[in-house]
Amino acid sequence: MMRVGVGWDMHRLVPGRPLVLGGVTVPSPRGLEGHSDADTLCHALIDALLGAAAGGDIGRRFGVDDPARAGASSLLLLGEAWGTLRAQGYRVLNVDATLLAESPRLSPHLPGMVANLASALGVGTDRVNVKATTAKGMGWLGAGEGIACIAVAALAAPAGREA
Repeated sequence: MMRVGVGWDMHRLVPGRPLVLGGVTVPSPRGLEGHSDADTLCHALIDALLGAAAGGDIGRRFGVDDPARAGASSLLLLGEAWGTLRAQGYRVLNVDATLLAESPRLSPHLPGMVANLASALGVGTDRVNVKATTAKGMGWLGAGEGIACIAVAALAAPAGREA
């Protein structure tokens, strides 16, 4: 049986931090504010995977103030979260994510993000899709104050967890 989860994350852009999305450092004068590296793509995907397995959310899984996680690579957190689900017998059917950002232009960096996510999940790039769009100037995202991401994960459930 297929299980589907949805994840959503957003972070404010601030000076003095690198901009990391899908494990790719994107050239930018501002990066995302957060306890870890604030990789909104990985955070949304972690929530989607956990949601598909009825496994809670990123905050419950990793905490938000754990000093050991300060500045942590969200790509490594993704690998850790997926490793737990994989050990329970789940398999990735596909994942899909949409980044919302006014700037910088993200399309040149999407292939690297796809490759990183596929590697962290142990699947081929044909099972991972990442796209980017803008908020068309609307709201705080449209004003370029942050970046958001929505992700969907479809998993094959292990025997005994079909329902």
